[in-house]
Amino acid sequence: MSKLPFAAACAAALMLLAAGPSLAGRPNLAPPAGTPMATTHLNPNTATQAQLAAVPQVGATLATAIVRGRPYATQGAFAKVVAGKAPADQMPALYAAVFVPIDLNTGTDDELMTIPGMSARMIHEFEEYRPYKDLTQFDREIGKYVDASEVARLRSYVTVK
Repeated sequence: MSKLPFAAACAAALMLLAAGPSLAGRPNLAPPAGTPMATTHLNPNTATQAQLAAVPQVGATLATAIVRGRPYATQGAFAKVVAGKAPADQMPALYAAVFVPIDLNTGTDDELMTIPGMSARMIHEFEEYRPYKDLTQFDREIGKYVDASEVARLRSYVTVK
């Protein structure tokens, strides 16, 4: 996906959310301190081996394993390849850099939990609104619980097929 249409869609969603109800009184569900706040990620199905190797938590050896494991139908399939090959405390940073978008309608709890900063409560909120018709619905519904920048961050990890 080109970054330009995605950026335009995010900007439009942020404008809609900004016009919505006040965020006062909403719980702070921001990711834990130190969690990368990425909104763009390499897709392990399309990234080059060199791009993957340049990610500090990946390196050359894991990049080779990632390329050999293609294609990844789900984030869960990708998570199995990288599990145990990077320190556990580095996994949020790895997933902030390299991620297979999760289908909001079919993603498992385990897959959703790989989103950096995800909580069991937020997984419940994601699942409560299934089936999603489109990402605009996701923006609107999840925007009830978190601010616009967090909606944009979470949106970068998901898709609707």
